Amino acid sequence: MPSSSVSSTDTAPKGVSEPTPLRPVADNSERRPVPFRGGGFAPKPIWWIAPLVFAALVLVWEIGSDRGYISQLVLPAPSQVFEAFRDLFESGMLYNHLKASLTRLVIGFTCGATLGVVMGVLIGLYSLPRSAFRPMVAAIFPIPKIALLPLFIIWFGIGEGSKVATILFGSFFPMVIATYGGIDAVDRSLIRMGQSFNMSRAAIIRKIVLPSALPAILNGMRIAASISIILLVAAEMIGAEYGIGAYVLLAGNLMATDQLIAGVIVLSVLGLIVSWLISMAERHFLRWRA
Repeated sequence: MPSSSVSSTDTAPKGVSEPTPLRPVADNSERRPVPFRGGGFAPKPIWWIAPLVFAALVLVWEIGSDRGYISQLVLPAPSQVFEAFRDLFESGMLYNHLKASLTRLVIGFTCGATLGVVMGVLIGLYSLPRSAFRPMVAAIFPIPKIALLPLFIIWFGIGEGSKVATILFGSFFPMVIATYGGIDAVDRSLIRMGQSFNMSRAAIIRKIVLPSALPAILNGMRIAASISIILLVAAEMIGAEYGIGAYVLLAGNLMATDQLIAGVIVLSVLGLIVSWLISMAERHFLRWRA
C-alpha cells in the first residue's frame, strides 16, 4: 500500500531541480521571539516620587529652621506656616478669600478662554479674520497684562470689573494663538481625504479639524490658566478687600512671612487643582490618541 505522504522531490516536475535556498533554513528550535518595539515614547508617571520629594524638602526645611541655619524672619519653619494656615481656616477668612478669588478666576478665565477659542477658530479657518486679527494678536500678546491694569481701572473702575477684565484679557491671547496654531498643524491629507469622501465643510471642521487641534487647545488652556492665576493675584493687590492676592499683600506689609507663605501655598494648591482638572479633560477628550 503506497504511503500517504509525498515528498517534495516527488511533486517537482521531472527534469527541474529544487531551488537552492540563499541562506540555511533555521530549525524551529532555534527561533526566538522578537520583542515588540513599536510602542513609541510613553513615559509612565510614578505616583510616589513627587510626594517623596516634597516630604524630603519639607523635612530639610524644618530641620534647617529648627537648628538656626535658616532665619525665621526670612523663611519661617513649616510648622509655623501650618499654624498660620490653621488660624486662617478656623477664622473663616480662608473661605472668604477663596470665594472671592475663585469667582473672579472662573468668570475671567471662562470668558477669556471661550472668546479666545472662537477667535482662534476664525483666524485658523477663514482668510478675512486671519488677515485682520492675526497681526493684532501678534502685536498685543507680548505686552505685560499687569501693565494694563491701571488702564482697566480707569475703564471699568476699581471694583470687580477691572479684575475680571485683567484675567479675561490675559487668558484670551494664549487661547487664540494655541487654537489657530493647532488648526494650522492639522494634517492636510486628512482634510483631503474628507473632501474625497464628499464631506461637507462643516463636517470636516467638526470631525477632522477640531479633534486634531484639540491637543494644542488644551495645552493652551493650561498656559492660560497659569497666566490667569498670576493676573488674579496682581489684580487683587489693588483695591480688593477679599482675595488670596489681598491676603498675601497684607501679610507682606505686616512682615508676617508665615501668613505670606501660607497664602502662596494656597495659590500653589489652586494651580495644582486647575492643572488636574485640565488633565482630566485631556483624558476624556483625547482618548482616541491611546
